[in-house]
Amino acid sequence: MTPRLALSREEAAEAIGISLDSLERYVLDEIRVVRMGRRILVPITELDRWLDEHAERILGPPRPFNPKGTR
Repeated sequence: MTPRLALSREEAAEAIGISLDSLERYVLDEIRVVRMGRRILVPITELDRWLDEHAERILGPPRPFNPKGTR
């Protein structure tokens, strides 16, 4: 079986665990895509890059929720 190099928008959203709406709102503007007519293909390498750039380390215990934004 040949490995996939690109995914549809729906597959890309599923692959990173978000909705299609969230993919379109937060991710697609920051990555390169391949357009084939109306179809948009998302290269897996672009998803990997986006995830790597947006990943952060969480150190220590979680902070309590503070709706007013003060410490």
